[in-house]
Amino acid sequence: MYTGSCLCDEVNVEVSGSITSIIHCHCSLCRKNSGTAFATNGFVNTDDFTITKGQALLSEYSFKAGRTRYFCRCCGSPVYSSNNDDKSRIRIRLGIFDTDITEQVLSHNFVTSKANWEQLETSLPCYEKHEPGR
Repeated sequence: MYTGSCLCDEVNVEVSGSITSIIHCHCSLCRKNSGTAFATNGFVNTDDFTITKGQALLSEYSFKAGRTRYFCRCCGSPVYSSNNDDKSRIRIRLGIFDTDITEQVLSHNFVTSKANWEQLETSLPCYEKHEPGR
């Protein structure tokens, strides 16, 4: 079981299953959405995800049709995103978790889009787009 919260602690979440396909994404959209050099994202089965507090405080934004990002309307923290093409799982930013996770990061993705000021030093595989098999 993983638990997490937004910055102001008004939205709380629980994940009862595993987190899969964890990557550091350097694309410009993830950089803009997180305000950082990259975002660390993973997938969670929709049935394993519960908002335990603050459902009414979630706002949403759709940059692309069928893809929706949910964030806390009080503090702006990203909570999760959904994709109408794959309703069986959601994507979650790992920074929301308050508990340690056991799964490991697989790779750095979209590294050719990384910020010019970022110094990428890693032993993880690096890909120009998504990791192979996705």
